[in-house]
Amino acid sequence: MVDKEIILTPAAALVPDRLFAPTAKAAERVLEFFTAQINNDNTRSAYLIATERFTQWCEDHGIRELTGVRPFHMAAFIKDLQGQLAPPTVKQNLAALRMLFDWLVTGHIIDVNPAHACVAPGMS
Repeated sequence: MVDKEIILTPAAALVPDRLFAPTAKAAERVLEFFTAQINNDNTRSAYLIATERFTQWCEDHGIRELTGVRPFHMAAFIKDLQGQLAPPTVKQNLAALRMLFDWLVTGHIIDVNPAHACVAPGMS
């Protein structure tokens, strides 16, 4: 018989940044996204990095409220990434944020997904 450790507290890396945790409900929803919705460790890691990138970008641009994120913010973020990262990585970042924002919409944390209006590099 194999011993299975039960994890009751998430790793610090999975605790959402302030932007994505304006309330306890939002923080829990983000945590659920990264634990219950993403089973692959590599995908989880890549999506966490994408979320951290976006959070830092928002902080750098004075966006401190999740509900204040608009499609034009997402477009500017993606444009900035295009100057720094390879197109597949930019697409992965956009996919991660689209999925996370969708999860937040279905959980009634935000009303609309600001990432849906963005076009991935090479897709226009």
